[in-house]
Amino acid sequence: MAMNYDLHQHDAVARLFRALAEPARLSLVHCLADGPHRVGELSAHLGLAQSTVSAHLAVLKGAGLVEAAPDGRATLYRLATSGLDELLHAGERLIDPHGPDQDPLDHHAASGTDRDSARLPGGGR
Repeated sequence: MAMNYDLHQHDAVARLFRALAEPARLSLVHCLADGPHRVGELSAHLGLAQSTVSAHLAVLKGAGLVEAAPDGRATLYRLATSGLDELLHAGERLIDPHGPDQDPLDHHAASGTDRDSARLPGGGR
């Protein structure tokens, strides 16, 4: 059965992940998932310079992930699409599927897997 790969769509997804491939931008997306914010608010919350926050917002806006709207003399930023916060949470679950309160090695011990061999895929050390 032949697979149909849409390279244009894959390119768009790659652009999305490139825009999110910076911890500060991920933090901005998490903040904006709670609602619209001004640069000054985001800067204070993240402890970053306003110029740094503005540069990261420009990348996110260029990728179509963030919208900007005038708000008096300031600009109000919001997520342009729903689902981004869920995407980030899915990524966090991929990295830590057991959650922050569970030792991932406990699963292997309960299933009879040797704790030392569970450290690396394939049982290597």
